[in-house]
Amino acid sequence: MSRTRLPLAALSLASASALLLAGCSQSTNSSQTTGNTAASASAATGKKPAPFDKGTVKVALVRQSGAGDYFEQWGNGAKAQAKALGIDLTVYDAQADNAKQATDLSSAINSGAQAIIIDHGFPATIKSEIDEAVKKGIKVVVYDVDTTNTSVIKTSQDDASIAQATLDVMTQTLGKNAKVGYVNVAGFAPLDARDGVWKKVVAANGWQQQFKVGKVTDSTATDNVPLVSAALTQHSDVTGVFAPYDELAKGTVLAVQNKKLQDKVKVFGADVSNADIQNMTAKDSPWAATAGTDPSAVGAAVVRTTALELAGQLNKSSVQFPAVAITQDFLRKNKIENMDQLRTALPALNLSQVSTADWIPNVAH
Repeated sequence: MSRTRLPLAALSLASASALLLAGCSQSTNSSQTTGNTAASASAATGKKPAPFDKGTVKVALVRQSGAGDYFEQWGNGAKAQAKALGIDLTVYDAQADNAKQATDLSSAINSGAQAIIIDHGFPATIKSEIDEAVKKGIKVVVYDVDTTNTSVIKTSQDDASIAQATLDVMTQTLGKNAKVGYVNVAGFAPLDARDGVWKKVVAANGWQQQFKVGKVTDSTATDNVPLVSAALTQHSDVTGVFAPYDELAKGTVLAVQNKKLQDKVKVFGADVSNADIQNMTAKDSPWAATAGTDPSAVGAAVVRTTALELAGQLNKSSVQFPAVAITQDFLRKNKIENMDQLRTALPALNLSQVSTADWIPNVAH
């Protein structure tokens, strides 16, 4: 999920919230400034508005990253867009430590930042700091964080569209009245949104859900293999499994392969990254389809959203980033091996028309 740090429905899930459902790699430093990236930016043609017309603008990025390459790509996109805009971006990364994220947010508030971007996090542990930042007049933009503060700008993947795009492919593949499996975890906002779409599609197609398993840990893919394997042992007649988070999908793929059911059972996931592409295109992979946004493009779009809010030009309280469906057949036919090649093949992933203005140099990924 974007990959995604989300509000948990129960205390038992509190530690899992730090995983930030979305597939990504942890960085080694908890605080770092903007670095070099491979992205390039198109030239802006318009006159810069305040505060961008007065030199460098100071922004803090307070992150709660998780495992996988999604978060690394998201961060690279954010840094590239910040550099193109002349933003002095300081990055804090709590890396699955909720208490540290609260401390990082306090540090960001006291750093003189004109805006703070919060990338994932457990709402209960950072609520007071978010409220404090708003009271001090700091612009706050969150990504995949469920906050009740109405002064905060909310950004997120369109999780319903992610689920729907994948499930459209699953419907075309399996048809009506199929026996299906489900791998998901309740209590995370992105996964809950995807779950709502799943229930509607199951009912509309007359699918027979044979099992639901799943958990989120610091090794989600590995820890779901035995769960899915056990479910497949009891229900080897399923023809498709929906796992709406790429770490869950990876574990499901391994379980299907371990049970030697890859010729019978197709896996339908969500989210996309370099690792996901490699997994989907591997020989005998049962991973038939996924859907998602480009994490680099999302990171850049969140920074552009923040810039528009600082300039008083956003004029909305939330921004969602639409998803694109990606099938195994498409990847193999076009010989796509990584996100760079996928961006070329699917230009819609770049989000170039989202949160932009003539004075903003859009980063190309």
